[in-house]
Amino acid sequence: MTGRWALAPAEDGGVDVAPLGPDGLPAGPVRRERDPAGAVRSRPEATRWVWRSTADVYPRLLATGVRVERCYDIEVAETLLLGHAGRYGEPRSAAAALARLRGGPVPPDPPQRAAEPGAQSPLFEPTGTQLPLTDLLAVYADQLRRHETAAHPGNMRLLTAAESAGTLVAAEMNHAGLPWSAEVHRRVLRDLLGERYAGGGEPRRLAELADEVSAAFGRRVRPDLPADVIKAFAQAGIKVRSTRRWEIQSLDHPAVAPLLEYKKLYRIWVAHGWSWLQDWVREGRFRPEFQAGGTVTGRWVTHGGGALQIPKVIRRAVVADPGWRLVVADADQMEPRVLAAISRDPGLMEVAGRESDLYQAVSDRAFSGDRDQAKLAVLGAVYGQTSGDGLKNLAALRRRFPKAVAYVDEAARAGEEGRLVRTWLGRTCPPAVGAGEDAAEEAGIPVEAAEDEGEAQADDHAPWVPGYASADSRARGRFARNFVVQGSAADWALLLLAALRQACAGLRAELVFFQHDEVIVHCPAEEADTVVTAIRDAAALAGRLTFGETPVRFPFTTAVVECYADAK
Repeated sequence: MTGRWALAPAEDGGVDVAPLGPDGLPAGPVRRERDPAGAVRSRPEATRWVWRSTADVYPRLLATGVRVERCYDIEVAETLLLGHAGRYGEPRSAAAALARLRGGPVPPDPPQRAAEPGAQSPLFEPTGTQLPLTDLLAVYADQLRRHETAAHPGNMRLLTAAESAGTLVAAEMNHAGLPWSAEVHRRVLRDLLGERYAGGGEPRRLAELADEVSAAFGRRVRPDLPADVIKAFAQAGIKVRSTRRWEIQSLDHPAVAPLLEYKKLYRIWVAHGWSWLQDWVREGRFRPEFQAGGTVTGRWVTHGGGALQIPKVIRRAVVADPGWRLVVADADQMEPRVLAAISRDPGLMEVAGRESDLYQAVSDRAFSGDRDQAKLAVLGAVYGQTSGDGLKNLAALRRRFPKAVAYVDEAARAGEEGRLVRTWLGRTCPPAVGAGEDAAEEAGIPVEAAEDEGEAQADDHAPWVPGYASADSRARGRFARNFVVQGSAADWALLLLAALRQACAGLRAELVFFQHDEVIVHCPAEEADTVVTAIRDAAALAGRLTFGETPVRFPFTTAVVECYADAK
């Protein structure tokens, strides 16, 4: 029997299923099943399910206790294939793909539904246009053909499989939820912010700090309003462009200390305060809606809840269940290791082939043992810091690791010239135009953006992001330079998650959190050592699958803890 089966929801609440042949077309009759979970359970020979959207189908299976080994997400594949063809931004739905295939008018994509606080309803309701199974399989067969026309078909097939696996991991994390103690969270808020006043006003500690700021300026100042603070500094004879920490922390003025403390606590109150706790935590679990590949670089996003920006002090509330542990694993110096793998620079691969401190090894070879300077040079090469000391550091790095620097330089030139730029597996950065810090965050590119919500300000060096307002060619080049590293790291991380998910399949352990270079597994205490080993093995396997056989190693710093805040 074939290992590939297709599944499509039907209008009557059932599903249509069919076995598939090598060409992606039905290899047997299409059958209507009343029970989606039963349809999957009754076909244990199915090793990969082909469906329109994991987010549409899989949560309903998980709710009945059904998990699948692998899937092929048609809409994920369409996104990757459109990008590879230089058509990023065109409608990516299965309905749009079918229309393009048949030469008809292409419908726009449906709007993204926001996650509802504390609920999973968007995950349990069908979204998007449902296609009959025969139409869906016509799209699938066409996608198989398009994979073969890619620059590197094997890599493109692997990328699609990895991104589809990521959608399974995301759905399972959404289903499991991150363990969260509401009691601990309330205690942390009380200790930090003081009493919570009725009516939703600022808690006691914020009100006290606001009074201190006003007293320092000699007039009433609203510290939550950047414009008011900038005006107050100007009246004191101090010109500032913003109220970001890096700009005001060195100022000689008595308002600085209480203002910085206010800003830190205000962010916690607004983003993870009592209202957030009431909205997002249910039955001991925080369930944001993780989305695999939610940015142009492939980095993940969450829809609601701020799961990827949990302050360390709030992490105290992330507590394992009794008798269970959190295995928290951070990839060590991931970006430079990825750069070594994709550039095939012999010197950088040699130092990245050790599990010791990569930056120290680079400093010993090129910067007379100055680790900080070596780190700035490596990150400067990735992020395009080529002015001042950055230019001098880059020159030293180029002398010692010429192929690594040449690799990102070439990506930058391609971006400046409007050419397509691809990750190692083929994820493609389009030659569109755009710029802005907010856009960069959407794209998954870390930048020195505003520290405070609502404070994004103009930045002459903002990275370029597809789909936004016009930017100069140098900004596009900086984005492309970063894209080949960050995007390839995201490709590797997908295969890491897929391998780790398979390794945990026979355990009670659950993946509950992931962001960029960090993964958390919630498991019984007796399984913790097994999970630690599984993470190490998955990282090594992902490195081989993504980049081939290289000396580069991808070590993790792993902590087994009861509380997330104790991990680092």
